[in-house]
Amino acid sequence: MQTHEIRRRFIEHFTKAGHTEVPSASLILDDPNLLFVNAGMVPFKPYFLGEQTPPFGTATSIQKCVRTLDIEEVGITTRHNTFFQMAGNFSFGQYFKEGAITHAWNLLTGDVSSGGLGLDKDRLWVTVFTEDDEAAEIWEKKIGVPAERIQRLGMADNYWSMGVPGPCGPCSEIYYDRGPQHGREGGPIVDDTRYIEIWNLVFMQNERGEGLGKDNFEILGPLPKKNIDTGMGVERVACILQDVDNVYETDLLRPVIEAAEKLTRATYGAADASTGRGAGSDVKDVRFRVIADHCRTGLMLILDGVTPGNEGRGYILRRLLRRIIRSARLLGATGETMEVLMDTVRATMTPSYPEIAENWERIRSVAVNEEKAFLKTLESGSQLFESYVASARESGSTAVPGDVAFSLHDTHGFPIDLTMEMAAEAGLEVDEAGFHSLMAEQRARAKADNDAKKLGHADVSIYRPFVDNHPTVFTGYTELEDEGAVLGIIADDALVERAGEGSRVQVILNQTPFYAEAGGQLADRGQLRGAGGVGDVVDVQKVGKKLWVHYVDITGGELAVGERLTATVDRAWRHQARQAHSGTHLIHAALRQVLGPTAVQAGSMNKPGYLRFDFSYGGQLSGDQLREIETVANSAVDADYEVNTIETSLAEAKAMGAMALFGENYGDQVRVVEIGGPFSMELCGGIHVGHSSQIGPISVLGESSVGSGVRRIEAYTGMNSFEHLAAERSVVAGLSTALKAPSADLPERIEALSARLKAAEKHVEQLRRAQLASQVGQFIDGAEDVNSVALVAAELPEGVAAKDVRALVQDAIARFAERPAVVLFAARDGGKVPFVAAANAAAVDLGIKAGEVVGVFGAEVGGRGGGKPAMAQGSGTEPERIATGLAAVRRHLAAQRPGER
Repeated sequence: MQTHEIRRRFIEHFTKAGHTEVPSASLILDDPNLLFVNAGMVPFKPYFLGEQTPPFGTATSIQKCVRTLDIEEVGITTRHNTFFQMAGNFSFGQYFKEGAITHAWNLLTGDVSSGGLGLDKDRLWVTVFTEDDEAAEIWEKKIGVPAERIQRLGMADNYWSMGVPGPCGPCSEIYYDRGPQHGREGGPIVDDTRYIEIWNLVFMQNERGEGLGKDNFEILGPLPKKNIDTGMGVERVACILQDVDNVYETDLLRPVIEAAEKLTRATYGAADASTGRGAGSDVKDVRFRVIADHCRTGLMLILDGVTPGNEGRGYILRRLLRRIIRSARLLGATGETMEVLMDTVRATMTPSYPEIAENWERIRSVAVNEEKAFLKTLESGSQLFESYVASARESGSTAVPGDVAFSLHDTHGFPIDLTMEMAAEAGLEVDEAGFHSLMAEQRARAKADNDAKKLGHADVSIYRPFVDNHPTVFTGYTELEDEGAVLGIIADDALVERAGEGSRVQVILNQTPFYAEAGGQLADRGQLRGAGGVGDVVDVQKVGKKLWVHYVDITGGELAVGERLTATVDRAWRHQARQAHSGTHLIHAALRQVLGPTAVQAGSMNKPGYLRFDFSYGGQLSGDQLREIETVANSAVDADYEVNTIETSLAEAKAMGAMALFGENYGDQVRVVEIGGPFSMELCGGIHVGHSSQIGPISVLGESSVGSGVRRIEAYTGMNSFEHLAAERSVVAGLSTALKAPSADLPERIEALSARLKAAEKHVEQLRRAQLASQVGQFIDGAEDVNSVALVAAELPEGVAAKDVRALVQDAIARFAERPAVVLFAARDGGKVPFVAAANAAAVDLGIKAGEVVGVFGAEVGGRGGGKPAMAQGSGTEPERIATGLAAVRRHLAAQRPGER
């Protein structure tokens, strides 16, 4: 049975049982504890935590998940994947243990012809929590599982929580016996390789307290409502139903391995064919599995808007993609491989995720560009490695130090196994113990930092009664002023009945015209006014997507619960904010028109008169591209397009071609903002102008990089744009007057002046260098004879830059022919002392080393240096001691004896 069919049967089983089908959320959610969605229940956390009331009593989903804590272990075992699909069913106060167990059993063992998965019930085992007699009895008495196939485990294995204070409870896991060829008899307690876990049923019935680890926390008491969270591993069930040894042999990953075999001309499973092709633990098999796993994960992350970077999610993606490239290279690939591998993943995953096809060009571009960049890194890393090899050979070492291997890995992105392979080719070993020790230290620091950040979720219980019973009615799409009743006032994290002048409070109204910050648009500003008091609204935030919370500075009188207030939005603020938000949509549309579909939104922020727009793109924009983007956006302004908003279903919005923001979790009903028909159509809950002409002129200020693969455009709209253009015009007028040239001729005139200035600067530099060369000659003429060695040790004149010191030393030492000579020059560069020393070949033959000379000088000027016998350099911090340092160099040479050098 194909994986896509398993998914279909799961969803149909539960929708027929009355569950609401919930589409998979993006892998990127706004959660302080998660880089990626790592479990099927994550999108439902607000319901389990009591932050929101679920819109359904029961639900089912197949959630995309990514877990990356043990990337280095991927491929070493055949059970671990970074990306996986978790099929789940959820109950919020509806059915509990018996219902969850019955649903799972009926699907797993149901006849294939009737929509079931057809597993042999005699091969299924279950585990329950040690103290959960209720679940054990249901399994034995109601389902009919023999008592000997029901095993009990403790909290570390069969008690679930999110790792932070919140709901928790015992769980029951279903295992499939793969047969004696896979391990020992005795059930999952004895061998969890033979008995593979396929389903976990979590019975949320308690609340946990603080603590770390799986069993080091206090159980505070029962939850008000008992909930069910279950998860079936789609990939693991596919292994069983496709009768393959592991997930890498299933229909989703095996084709990727086959594509990698063709690209590398290596064979998967060849080293252990006796146990079944692909079952081997040979290092080559591990690399094939890394390629298959990481290709799928990488594609799904790029699909959801992640781009390679140096931190956070971007770093994880970059690491995955680079492990693919490195593994392919070590298997024998010599050219680029990413496009072929990713195209194979596209073919296997698109039936379940049709959005892959819609975003393929962007996905392909991101992956291919990262491969090209990393191949350059490999090239530069190889050169750096060769320098270490040369140093090792010069010193007689036979090993690459662990800190060097770690630096190559951590700083330069050079993988350790490639370092080891190249070291072996050079006849060297790598200090693996030292490398892994440094890696362990790094992981320990990361884990400690991660644990420190697990602070739990902010307490939003104070808002819960309002979220459940009094969600805010937002009237701001059509109104700038409205009346609302005060439902609650919060001061210092407590509900109060009234608050007076000078207080900063949170005010909850039953309805409001104020826009709460969302979608990159800042919240409205304005005023609340009642019979007894008045306050300035300085911010508005949403809680649970249903409640508008106004942050108010009370400027007069007092506000009280129960009174009616007039809520007035600042008209100028709203007008300019609408201009900026609609302008953002035009910039987005213009970007895609100029750069193509790979330029996808990665974030935005707009406030009155100003917008910034982040987008994924592989390189810097040219001046012509920026001008074209600005022209396209302003052409849409000039066209006076009507701005329409359409309330529709998510499916219909996508069918219309509306663009969605990656990482946003949309509900079933969405709002589409359309500007000029097909010109711009996006899912958006923001405030917009009525016609595009109301945006006013758009002035693009420029673009910049905000991370690897992410660019940012900034622009003004409306009066801010006009004022910017007026200021620019004033500057142009001033230049025209100063240069006595019409504005049209300014570029040519400025270019000519710039050329003249560069020529003059070059001439001045030539004169300066000639003067310095003359001074060097004077220094040479005054060379001292110290132990039959010509010594030139001097402080260079004021104004000699640090970058020139080395060149002057090289010039001076070259003027000595056969006579042994040492030159040391030092300069003053602010509070620094750059210094360089050189010894010619005759001096080096006598045993003089420039590195020792700079060491002597550096010790006197508060610095240090080093280098080779012929040339060395350093820097100090005490310029007032230069003369002392020069004297120390003279003493150093005078103290040496020719026979001792």
